[in-house]
Amino acid sequence: MKHKVSTEWKGKELFDSTVNGHTIRIDASNENLEGPSPKRLLLSGLAGCSGIDVVSTLKKMRVPIEGLEIDVEAGLSKEHPKVYNHINMHFRFKGSGINPKKVVKAIELSLDQYCGVAGMLRKSGPIEYTYEIIDID
Repeated sequence: MKHKVSTEWKGKELFDSTVNGHTIRIDASNENLEGPSPKRLLLSGLAGCSGIDVVSTLKKMRVPIEGLEIDVEAGLSKEHPKVYNHINMHFRFKGSGINPKKVVKAIELSLDQYCGVAGMLRKSGPIEYTYEIIDID
């Protein structure tokens, strides 16, 4: 299987990237950002990839959740090429009666086994996580 994207320079540090028919504006400048930077898009990809896995796994475990938010923060190396050398993810689950052991299992399966983005990023540094469960009745 291959993935393909098409990216076009729009001037300055702006690019439009077309992915599966959707256009994403990428902006690497430090002023007047018109879109996310390439590295931040990678973190978004990590959150989305892991989130898909976690939601799917919890569904198979019959753990009903009503919401999931994922915050990702990463540190950059000092030398070029500047890569993420440490990533922290925070998962925020919303629902009623969510089993914490199953949440941990779902997150660890995603980060250690299923999420390809995590697999790639883990080669440059550790990915750690925390989680919280917000019980809504």
